[in-house]
Amino acid sequence: MTAFVTRRPWRGRWIALAGIVLVGLNLRIAVAAVSPILGQVRADVALSDPLVGVLGTIPVASFAVFGSLAPLLARRFGLEVTLIAAMVLSAGGEIVRSATSTPTGFLGWTVIALAGMGMGNVLLPPLVKKYFPDRIGAVTATYSMAMAVSTTLPALLAVPVAARIGWRLTLGAWSVIGLLAVVPWAVVLATSASNRAERAGPARRSPSGTRTAAQGAPGQVWRSPLAWSLAVMFAMNSLNAYVMFAWLPRILTDAGLSADAGGRWLAVFAILGLPCSFIVPPLAVRMRNPRALLYVFAACFVVGYLGLMLSPAHGTAVWMVFVGLGPGAFPLALTLLNLRTRTAAGAVALSGFVQGVGYAISGVGPVLVGVLFAATGTWTGAFVFLLGTVVALVVGGTAACRPGILEDTWGPAS
Repeated sequence: MTAFVTRRPWRGRWIALAGIVLVGLNLRIAVAAVSPILGQVRADVALSDPLVGVLGTIPVASFAVFGSLAPLLARRFGLEVTLIAAMVLSAGGEIVRSATSTPTGFLGWTVIALAGMGMGNVLLPPLVKKYFPDRIGAVTATYSMAMAVSTTLPALLAVPVAARIGWRLTLGAWSVIGLLAVVPWAVVLATSASNRAERAGPARRSPSGTRTAAQGAPGQVWRSPLAWSLAVMFAMNSLNAYVMFAWLPRILTDAGLSADAGGRWLAVFAILGLPCSFIVPPLAVRMRNPRALLYVFAACFVVGYLGLMLSPAHGTAVWMVFVGLGPGAFPLALTLLNLRTRTAAGAVALSGFVQGVGYAISGVGPVLVGVLFAATGTWTGAFVFLLGTVVALVVGGTAACRPGILEDTWGPAS
């Protein structure tokens, strides 16, 4: 545990916890806030169908590219400074995006907003490792819940709020969360600077400062089998989630359900992530090898997909509960980012690699499913493909759950 935590056990940890929760609340807002009011946006900004398709690919592309850059920036400037910059970037992108009147401007500022969120994705796990090494499960559950809320809250509020104040103010207002997320981390840095000499002395850098915990990751993370296993697990889970968000309403309406029903079941799919986010991290921390949790979530995917493939219009509620519980492997993967590293430097390196590779792969999923459906005219081939990704999820996850430490497997520095 860092000296910051030891010397100021409540003040420092409560401020850091508030910062972690606020960042978690901000990490999906820019994505989830657009789709409920996309019709109004298109009417004003003139987004064509191809550009809407581009808009749908921006989140995973930004998360992959800018998430991969986050470890480099964190080693140069520190975890906290990089996170503050990421939150300012996301808030600024949201504000300017809401004011733009051109398609290219809207897409460009969406990239900026999601760049900040992509970096935030990667930086949160090592911050948990740094400030809460003794509460990894509880704090990971807390910010996972915050991320789940940030996915569902815009879907509930965007339409009625936009009806009152317009879509531009509605989109811009979400930037407040990103700006609020800056405040606790600015306090942490200010407190660190004012007490650095007293607490650390000349031979040690501030534990909540800008350099020590994030610098010096000495290994080559891409050489670690553990890192690749966790990347496969993360990628396959994310791929399945993005496919469901993209195609589930269409799958259900093609089976004879109404468009409203398809939208409601998609909301159920999203909401079921909340209990998983709360329960899974504390359980994983208590298990030497949490593969049993992985197998439960994989089985949920299999049962749900088979039901939707063979009888989507009958027993839909049962199939959707199973499919909705399948992405519980996501908070498990976030927890493993810290359980399989020894230091905050290792956590930021592993987080950047796993999320960069994972989001890059997962972004291909919705496209492949669309191609399979267009080629066959049915959803059977798509579900066979998804069942294959569940097998990959189990293989990668089984290896990632096996006890091991990144720093023991990532090879020497280049």
